[in-house]
Amino acid sequence: MGEPMQEFNQQPGTETFLRGHGGDTSNAAVAAARQGASVGYLTAIGQDAPGESFLQLWAREGVDASTVKRDPQAATAVYFVTHGPHGHSFSFHREGSAAARYAPADVPADAIRAARMLHLSGISQAISTSACDACFHAMHVARAAGVAISYDTNLRLKLWPRARAAAVMHTAIAEADICLPSLDDATELTGLHDADAIADFYLKLCPVALLKLGRAGAMVATRTSRTRIAPHQVQVVDATGAGDTFAGAFLARHLAGDTLEQAARYANAAAALSTTGYGAVAPIPRPDAVNALLRRSMP
Repeated sequence: MGEPMQEFNQQPGTETFLRGHGGDTSNAAVAAARQGASVGYLTAIGQDAPGESFLQLWAREGVDASTVKRDPQAATAVYFVTHGPHGHSFSFHREGSAAARYAPADVPADAIRAARMLHLSGISQAISTSACDACFHAMHVARAAGVAISYDTNLRLKLWPRARAAAVMHTAIAEADICLPSLDDATELTGLHDADAIADFYLKLCPVALLKLGRAGAMVATRTSRTRIAPHQVQVVDATGAGDTFAGAFLARHLAGDTLEQAARYANAAAALSTTGYGAVAPIPRPDAVNALLRRSMP
């Protein structure tokens, strides 16, 4: 559940931008679908060319968009990715987007009740007050129906103040079964810098914390155990959407029956591979590529 965004990604050494697709939870939905999961998406899009492009994407990827709302009075959000010596940077154009106008009354409760997992993020809640309320309503529907909840922080301080972001996200995480903060997000939200201390903080709210450590890999933490997962050495060209790929790949494998550690190791490899191409969606790998990397990385 969240906001899809049309992506324009700068090509290396040029002023040319390649059109693609983004939006953190949409990326995660595609990543999960590419790993074989049955996925649906909850959002609103405009009756515009970017909205049509997303409907085509989801159809190609096998993501059920039957509950997606079309808003004739609002646009589908867009963003631009530029690349420089310090990595990639983003410029967003999303104010008043169709997804930002999403409200609790738009939430398809029956679709949530039919699912095994509801996945959403800080961005899903940050884009507007009504979208934030819609996410909390969706979580309450899921919780009442026994549907598990996954929450990715994806902090964007341009969207809301740090204090509000922390208050809202931590309230949401307390409703979740799995949280997926990145180290950078968690440091901003908690003031903590040590990975184990961050895990301790989130485990007081949520029974499973998957801490994404970027180039340092990941940590799987529960209230009884924690495991560090080593990074994979790949040629990174664009890290856009790597955390979303991690989330989608992890959920797909966990719901397919993998243990938390197995699913996280798979997701860690998938996220690494997603950085080897440009754009948020195009480089998301499929199982054959992920499994090949895992085999090469075995001692």
